[in-house]
Order: sequence, then C-alpha cells, then structure tokens
Amino acid sequence: MVEPHAAAVGAAGRIPSQQSEPYAEPYTESRDADEPAQGPPEAAAFGPAHFRTAAERTLGQLARHIGDHSVRGLGLTDPRVLAKTARSLMTRERERVAGFDGDRLAAIVDLYLETGIQVHSPGAMGRQFTGSVPLAAVVEFAGSVANQPSSFYEAAQLPKVAEQIMAAELNAYIGWDPGRFCMTTTSGGSLANLTALLAARNRAFPGFWADGAAAFGGRGARPAIAIGADAHYSVARAAGVIGVGESQIVRLPLNAAKQIDPDAARTTLDAAKARGLDVFCLVASAGTTALGAFDPLDELGDLAREMGLWLHVDGAHGASLLLSGRLRHRLRGIEKADSLTWDAHKMMFVPAPCTLLFHRDKDAGAGAFRQQASYVFDDEPDLYTALDSGDRNLECTKRPMIMPLWVLWAVYGPALFAERIEQLCRLTERAYQLVRAAPDFEALHHPEANILCFRHRPPGLPEHHVHRHQIAIRDRIKARGDFFISKVDVDGTAALRVVLMNHRTTADHFRTLLAEIRTAGQGVERAC
Repeated sequence: MVEPHAAAVGAAGRIPSQQSEPYAEPYTESRDADEPAQGPPEAAAFGPAHFRTAAERTLGQLARHIGDHSVRGLGLTDPRVLAKTARSLMTRERERVAGFDGDRLAAIVDLYLETGIQVHSPGAMGRQFTGSVPLAAVVEFAGSVANQPSSFYEAAQLPKVAEQIMAAELNAYIGWDPGRFCMTTTSGGSLANLTALLAARNRAFPGFWADGAAAFGGRGARPAIAIGADAHYSVARAAGVIGVGESQIVRLPLNAAKQIDPDAARTTLDAAKARGLDVFCLVASAGTTALGAFDPLDELGDLAREMGLWLHVDGAHGASLLLSGRLRHRLRGIEKADSLTWDAHKMMFVPAPCTLLFHRDKDAGAGAFRQQASYVFDDEPDLYTALDSGDRNLECTKRPMIMPLWVLWAVYGPALFAERIEQLCRLTERAYQLVRAAPDFEALHHPEANILCFRHRPPGLPEHHVHRHQIAIRDRIKARGDFFISKVDVDGTAALRVVLMNHRTTADHFRTLLAEIRTAGQGVERAC
C-alpha cells in the first residue's frame, strides 16, 4: 500500500496544486503491530511505548532529511493548500482520545520537513540561520523530555551550571574581569538588545523604572540612544518599548564600508546634546544584518567612555568570530563594551533561539529589572539561588537553550566552531571574487564575514530599472525553489543578498546561482 504522505507531498517535495486532493485515502486509527497494548489511549499517550515507536521512526526520517544533499532552497506553498493538507492529517475523533497512528505522525513530520526554508540544503543562502549540528538536535530532543525551564537552578540544575561554564569559556575570548561579568540566555537577539538597553537606561535614570517619564521630566534633556544607520530594527523597537521613543534615536553616520564613522559620530553626538537630547547609550554592531559590517569597537569604546555612555554591542551575527584566531580582529576593542548580544543560533550552529547576553559589570546588568516576587525570588540567596537568572532577564519560563551549545563544546571543543566559521568566510570571499570577475554583476562591498550583497546589472539596463530588476530576480529565484536568497536596500536601491551559512555550500553552488540569476534576469527583461 502507498504511504498516505506520499500523495500529500509529492515527488518534488512540494504539496500538490490546490485542485489536488491531499490524500488518496483517509487515515484510520491504528496501532503499530509491534507495539504492546498499554490500556486506554489516554494512558498510552503518556507512556514510553508510543514514545519509543514514534521516536525511532521519526529518527529515520530526520536522518534521511539531513543526508539529502540536493539543492533545494525554498519551496513556497500556498498557505490555503498547506492548511488543507494539515487539516487532512488531523484525527476526526472528538469524543474520545484517538488511538496512536504511526503513519499519521510520519506524514506530519514529512510535511514539516518539506515546507519552509531547507536549511540543510546548499541552496539555502537567504537567512542568518542554517541546519544545526545534528548532535545539538539530539540534545534538544532530550531537553523536550526533561522539560526543565532554565531561569532557576532548582528547576534546571545542569543547564544553570552549563550556563556558568559557557559564560566563563566565552568570556575568555571577550576579555572581561572574570569576577565581575555575567551572562544570561534570552530567547533571541531582539530580547537581549532590549534587556541591555533597559540596564543602560536604569543606570542613567535610576528613577525611571518606578516613576516612568516623571523621573526625568524636570531635567529638560530628553533621554536618547545613538545607533548606526544600519542597526538592526530591534534596537529602534526597543527604544519605543523602554519609553525613550523612536524620535529620540540619534542615527550616527556611516563610512564607505557601512560602519559607524567615529569622527562623524562625535560631531553628531555633540549636535544631539545641543538639541536637548541626553544620549545615555551608544549601540554598535558586530556584523550588521544588511551587509555584515563591523563597527570600529575600539574607537567607539573610547568615545563612549569619554562621553559617559553605555556601549552596547549587537554582535548577534558576528560575535562568533571571536572564536577564530584569524577573524577575531573584527571585534578589536570588544572588552571596552558594557554589554554584548551574541546569537549562538547563527554562527555556532545550534537550534534557535540561543542568545547569550553578556554584561561587563554584573551589578549593572542586574539593574535591568527591579522587582520583588516572593514565589520565585529569594531575599536570602544561597549556594543554589546564586545561579538563578530570573531577576536578570524578562523571561520567567524559557527553554534550557544553553544545553545544545554546551554539549557541542564539551564533545567537540571550540575548534568545531572556529573552523566552520573560517570556512564560511573563505567561501564568501571567493563568492565576492566571482561577482567582481563577472561583467554583468556589481559587488557592493568587500565582505567582512559571510554576508555578501551584489546586483545584477546586464549591459543596457536603465538606471531607473535597477531597483525593480533585483526584486524581480529575487522573486523568480524564490519561485523556482532551487536557491533561496534575500534582498536588501543599499543606499536606497535593492540588492541581492546571500548569507553563506551552510557547510555544504561550495563555490560551484554559487556559480550555479549566478547562472540562474542571469537566466532570471533575461526573463525579467523579456517580460518588460
């Protein structure tokens, strides 16, 4: 008999057209032949037999998925078709607990794997995440069973110890005083940036947490934050959340490499003060989202110290370069920062989210949140509660996200990350050279890490068509599905953007992408 899910997904790994029925035949409730009976279904659902049967079958599916080396970037599916397919996989039973159906689960897993960005494929070049190291997925699997929320030691003892270990290991690359710094995990870089800005605000305006805007109402100067013009949108969003307001964001000029210009920054900050703005925090980037640019942290650190500013470094993408002896110079001066956001789910290849928020001064970091809650916070800390971090981050319940990272570090050591990062950066340099050598392409910057932006500019393309040309190419590449790339506006004009994150991607794959872009560009020109 044909597996039901084969009709659902199709030979190319995509859901059939909307006219197609998702399944040739409906599911029937069944029990695997080799599975022992466990009494009523509600009891079996919580028992080990169903778990083992489902896990073993799913493990085979996942191993085949990881082992698939075909070039498949993204196959977009009409959400209405996907919803119809997903609904067809649901039991129709509503009055009692349905029996376990291994085929149903297998079809759901296949559908999950075949939709969305194919992160394990060499054709996935569009976003700042990729397939995780497989061992990390095994640890995530164990974490789902253990189910230990990790803000408090009593609930997640090994994860809290692992946080302390990884904090010390990674701080060795940052260079802060081992007795003064602290690190906590957050669910994503946006939340880490928000938390760091809260700490900076509360240091500058101690009464803000309790009294809000009234804490500085009589001072005249308005609290403000200074950021690079290419800073991640989460920083501007955080300014609104913490009560600073987007209109109090001072955008610092960039140089030709799209980095904050320290000399121009000083002039801009002086002008902001003259306008009645009280800038309390300067946010620099170590790997901007758009181009992967690294701001000059050494000079900005000196400027921040001179002007009494908190220096926060958004290193969500690029902080991992600290692990490479060849690349860590990109973050020269990081030890002068007051806080650092570091996404391990980017270039440390663990499941998302896994963000590490570092503070140079643990007391200043603890100032982000000032609350009492006797049901979780102890007035008299002891050996165990000293490892709690609920008072230093917004989340009370969060996954033990440190575990996959710590296990990879414990099993393979730091060279696993350093070598992979260096390989990806070498590949990006090679891609840059290929773009420069092609007369119908334009490289927009020299990549500092693994992000490259460029444009397709065939001879005779009118200047006023360049913007739409890139967008149309990106849409055609995405619709074809072999490669997934993104786009970004650079100086107001769209550009094609690749993020080389996948360890399987080679220079030959990038050459194939350039050829596909040319073909797509010709199609766009004919359509015009």
